[in-house]
Amino acid sequence: MGHNEMLKTLGVIMLTGIAVYAVTCLWLFFYQQSMIYFPPSSAMFPAPAGFTLDVPGAVIKVSERPAQGRRALIYLGGNAEDVTASLPLLDHAFPDHAIYLVHYRGYPGSTGKPSEPALVADALAVFDHVAARHGEIVVIGRSLGAGVAIQLASQRPVAKLVLITPFDSLQGLAAQHFPYFPVRWLLKDKYESWRHAPMVRAPTLLISAQHDEIIPARSTAQLLSRFGHGVATIKVIEGASHNSISDSASFIPSLQWARSP
Repeated sequence: MGHNEMLKTLGVIMLTGIAVYAVTCLWLFFYQQSMIYFPPSSAMFPAPAGFTLDVPGAVIKVSERPAQGRRALIYLGGNAEDVTASLPLLDHAFPDHAIYLVHYRGYPGSTGKPSEPALVADALAVFDHVAARHGEIVVIGRSLGAGVAIQLASQRPVAKLVLITPFDSLQGLAAQHFPYFPVRWLLKDKYESWRHAPMVRAPTLLISAQHDEIIPARSTAQLLSRFGHGVATIKVIEGASHNSISDSASFIPSLQWARSP
């Protein structure tokens, strides 16, 4: 192969590589929502009650375990979670609280398409609806829901905040999974919890899994450092992974930190 032919071949290889890289970037940009949100096919566990809430662009389903009194709990689940599956555990941990489980947009029972601005706006609407009935509201967010919950708590008078397997930012996690792509510019839903933590005034507990394979321990530690002095503490569930954390014997007692005395 002559020198000119070699240069042409190298040029073709480089152009092909650039084209593949560009196409991959476009794919990540246009299909990122399907990589963040994984709605379950249906709600597997019936709740004792429920209602729908009309919000701009969607109708949001809220499953409910009713209870009288001031105390209530709002639960925001993970990106692939059927929130009704958490009702038995929450019922056991908070028997004296009314429990409200939010079905995200596009998830079973709710219309619309999920996005960070929409999920946060919906959580605020649910809080305002619940606050008209109850004066003391605990908010629990798990994984993706922790990113929603921390924004809710930065804007509303939450009594206590519990963040299960939380992260400092989704953008940071995505950059670790796709280190060779400009995630900072491609990602639309960044869930930058670090921006909102300093505005949270409610007593906050971060619950992390010792062997979390999804959320690195350093991401949770970074988030903890973002809160104001004395606002947040952390509990590490020994031996637990990201998805098995709720199976631990110490999980429910950890949640009960949020119960009023």
